[in-house]
Amino acid sequence: MPKVAVLIPCYNEALTIPKVVHDFRTVWPFAEIHVCDNASTDDTGNLAREAGARVWYEPRKGKGHAVRRLLRSVDADWYLLVDGDATYEARLAPDALDLAGQLGLDLVNISRRETQATAYRAGHRWGNQLLTGTVQRLFGNPIKDMLSGYKLFSRAFVDSFAVQSNGFDIETEIVVHALTLNLPVGEMAGPYYPRPEGSVSKLQTWPDGFRILFRILNLVRQEKPLPLFLGAGGLLILLSLGLGLPLFWHFWETGTVPRLPTAVLATGIMLVGLLSSAIGLILDGITRFQRENRLLTLRRTRP
Repeated sequence: MPKVAVLIPCYNEALTIPKVVHDFRTVWPFAEIHVCDNASTDDTGNLAREAGARVWYEPRKGKGHAVRRLLRSVDADWYLLVDGDATYEARLAPDALDLAGQLGLDLVNISRRETQATAYRAGHRWGNQLLTGTVQRLFGNPIKDMLSGYKLFSRAFVDSFAVQSNGFDIETEIVVHALTLNLPVGEMAGPYYPRPEGSVSKLQTWPDGFRILFRILNLVRQEKPLPLFLGAGGLLILLSLGLGLPLFWHFWETGTVPRLPTAVLATGIMLVGLLSSAIGLILDGITRFQRENRLLTLRRTRP
């Protein structure tokens, strides 16, 4: 029997956390339930402990901080990450584990299927489609609901994964990590329920949306530096040639350089473009080396 841990990062979820813990203890009686109290100002931690969960405390606010604390503290063969707001269906957890075992997956994403129109705010729905689509185009993402907070991943995945995110961009980082290492990933759909009355979402549409977008751009810089810097360098070189070639032909024909400031500007842009291209080549080599090290970690971890 594999050792399974349910990881529940929480901030002020006293209203819902007892139900979430109870539901997972019912469907997975052999699993360890771990709750991270992310500096809650209500009774989240005590209620989770009374419900039968082991409670960890993380004083730095932000879901990324809470997930990092849980992954560093908990030892298991499989990790199920889920929100503590009672919006996800616990009974899907065994199905996700079965799917991972049958297909040899390192990540199973449980996408959200709305049960009511109020379950998913329109702004969040549009933002999820935009951000998921961006990752699909940049990384070849096969996952349709990247920002779902309901994910199962393997021990090998966790051992190769160094959490950098501090907030709600953690879901994006998890998916991109799997894609850049070409790990086997899968997805299954499950119901998504509205929060119970009195429970308030901590996700802020615009600030967190921009934070996730910035995380995507940062991950592109880290994981795909060659096309980023080489593309920027190529555009700068073309701009430099567009400014400088007419001056060069004029100098070739007359021996004089007109518009000296333009010539200096074209030279500067050319140097920056060449430097950007060189940086891209260097960073690409470093990225490949780091990726190989993470893959070696995966091989050592796998049974």
